[in-house]
Amino acid sequence: MASEGFTAIVAYLRENLDLSAPGRTPQELRDAMSGGNALLSPPVGVAFETATVGGVPGLWNHPDGGATDAALLYLHGGGYVIGSPDTHRNLTARLALALGCSVFSADYRLGPEHPHPAAVHDSVAAYRALLDAGFAPQRLAIAGDSAGGGLTLATLVALRDGGVALPAAAVAISPWTDLTLSGESMQTMAAADPMVTEPGLQRMAEWFLDGGDPRDPLASPLFAELEGLPPLFVLVGEVETLLDDARRFDERASAAGVDCTLEVYPEMVHVFPAFAGLFPEADAAIDDIAAFLRKQLAL
Repeated sequence: MASEGFTAIVAYLRENLDLSAPGRTPQELRDAMSGGNALLSPPVGVAFETATVGGVPGLWNHPDGGATDAALLYLHGGGYVIGSPDTHRNLTARLALALGCSVFSADYRLGPEHPHPAAVHDSVAAYRALLDAGFAPQRLAIAGDSAGGGLTLATLVALRDGGVALPAAAVAISPWTDLTLSGESMQTMAAADPMVTEPGLQRMAEWFLDGGDPRDPLASPLFAELEGLPPLFVLVGEVETLLDDARRFDERASAAGVDCTLEVYPEMVHVFPAFAGLFPEADAAIDDIAAFLRKQLAL
């Protein structure tokens, strides 16, 4: 697994994205995350188009020859404070190619400037705009990683509660589902996880919630009522502090009658599919996600 490119990525993140380090501003962390883009190369065969969907800016990823009647709404990770469609361009482009349909990567509002529930409002608005644009719900899916994975699940809850037709399926990559940070793996994987720490997550949660309740179901979908959600694919690395965020969500979703598939990838780190093109396990995960979504979207 530890290719030269992967090792360089992890070293960069450790040096520049220590979220628990005192004095780092959100903008400094955003700049640092953007700097890591130079280590990733999006694939050929995808055209990028900046656009606004439902009042939400973002980036369309159009694969050559892709289906025009299906789409994936993607919600990037970054603790609800950092990250953008640009930082996730490698991941979204590779998903678009593997799926054979366009991916809209939403540039939803971030804390602390725009605290919860701004992100949920934006993701719901973007999804509803895709419906208004003529996409049938059975030809739409939502996916996201880390905080974006949690936002994906919260968006489904908000759509269901709002009486909006749900997408055919959703994918959550290393989702952050519990902003109370109560999972056992927060401690048991602390020494193994090279990227995500409890102090860093706590700082992000404080910026994002702005004094709000960390058990709010639209901030921590682990605590939501989950009945009626569409088929879900949840994937997570074995050496993540957020491992139990995925495990416990899968348990609760399955108990609520949701068709939820959990895959724990041995020896993998947080959001490892984002490093597709650098090592085979990440490439395989992209294929797994695409196989799930292609089946659900009838692509």
